[in-house]
Amino acid sequence: MQQPGNPPETANCVLIGRMLSRVTDKWTVLIVRVLGRGPCRFNALRRQVGEISQKVLASSLRDLEENGFVSRTVTPVNPPQVEYALTELGEEFLRPVRALAEWVLENHSRIDEARAKFAERRSEAD
Repeated sequence: MQQPGNPPETANCVLIGRMLSRVTDKWTVLIVRVLGRGPCRFNALRRQVGEISQKVLASSLRDLEENGFVSRTVTPVNPPQVEYALTELGEEFLRPVRALAEWVLENHSRIDEARAKFAERRSEAD
């Protein structure tokens, strides 16, 4: 029995979906954007990202390191200093992240306006 659709395109969609789920959550995009300004220590990164818990930041950094976007450097002093930086792959990923961030900043008011109009239509319908 033949599968409907275009098998190579379906395989591409599956691959793209799998990869996007690894790299497009809110925290990943914000962390990569901050690290795009240069290497950063954990607490400085946490302050710059904003309302992120220590646990979520640590987990996100671990995921970014696992996927090859971030390097982690430990300096053996007392206490040890840990610095995070974008790898070459992370620098390449920074381009679409910056483009997305710029688009959001340019269009957030239009999105807010659309959401307000939608809410108004919904409340009128109820």
